[in-house]
Amino acid sequence: MRGIISQKLGGLSSQVVGNYMLRLRPAASARHYSSATKEMTVRDALNSALDEEMAADPNVFVMGEEVGEYQGAYKITKGLLDKYGPERVVDTPITEAGFAGIGVGSAYHGLRPVIEFMTFNFSMQAIDHIINSAAKSNYMSAGQINVPIVFRGPNGPAAGVGAQHSQCYGAWYGSVPGLKVLVPYSSEDARGLLKAAIRDPDPVVFLENELLYGESFPVSAEALDSSFCLPIGKAKFSQCSSSVDRSQIEREGKDITITAFSKMVGYALKAAEILEKEGINAEVINLRSIRPLDRATINASVRKTNRLVTVEEGFPQHGVGAEICASVVEDSFGYLDAPVERIAGADVPTPYAANLERMAFPQIEDIVRAAKRACYRSVPMAATA
Repeated sequence: MRGIISQKLGGLSSQVVGNYMLRLRPAASARHYSSATKEMTVRDALNSALDEEMAADPNVFVMGEEVGEYQGAYKITKGLLDKYGPERVVDTPITEAGFAGIGVGSAYHGLRPVIEFMTFNFSMQAIDHIINSAAKSNYMSAGQINVPIVFRGPNGPAAGVGAQHSQCYGAWYGSVPGLKVLVPYSSEDARGLLKAAIRDPDPVVFLENELLYGESFPVSAEALDSSFCLPIGKAKFSQCSSSVDRSQIEREGKDITITAFSKMVGYALKAAEILEKEGINAEVINLRSIRPLDRATINASVRKTNRLVTVEEGFPQHGVGAEICASVVEDSFGYLDAPVERIAGADVPTPYAANLERMAFPQIEDIVRAAKRACYRSVPMAATA
């Protein structure tokens, strides 16, 4: 098909032809779907999104370690080699700098590579290409060069994998102009955001969580449609009004705002259930996107609840939570009835011992305690003496 279109368009460049073909793809439209839902794991959601985007656009290909013959270290690329062949599902040597650079170069020429890192800790080997080659090229070329590439893989702590395999890179990449940074939680997040990332004209860092791959979530009929796509830069949240689509609210509340992303959204929701039993109605915002950050939604929620708790697994200094707190202090300081609370990973390399590892990352009870402090429900230290 690509060759035929190229002939009809008079031998234009591959990038022009690729952009033309992309416009032929069905866009999301106002359709009526059944309200029925099905269960789907995050792993299957990512796999189906990759499959559908590869089927829709021949420019899309996958490259990384063990993505082909082994079908992915976490089986995200299962079945894709048999379906699309070794030219579009490319196994690489253990050389992140090499295949990330090849991916960026192919994106310069109009292809849409999806680069898989076995863990984002290994992206440190390729960070020069991610930041200097991919993120800056559009600006440095005065908008003449687009780099439609996705860097995806598991991010943050798993279990018992030590300091070199446990870091969260949300704040690292979230600080870089020219990148978009997405952080899915549920299966619907994973499907809709990965599709959006692949279709986007700019480089996207797509941070998954290893411990969520096997988790099942309800997926709506709309999300199962091949045209489904979630907007980049929008949190999963809506204001309270009669016109709100209730399916877009992670958890509505009025007493305190809790922001979280990736696995921590689940922890925040569980903490909110505990708080509800104690008379505290918490609103949970699933960020979905770290860059762009949905500052408008966060500030609107804080102006309603007058309190804020941020939750993340990354280091506390210069973290995502720190940026959220700064935004709220700058834009909504007059609405705060209590100091903001930040819950983050400990400011140490991740311990290997299981008991110390648990202490190094946020737990549900940490979120509950922080919310109580913000609502002045905690027992004063003097009373416990």
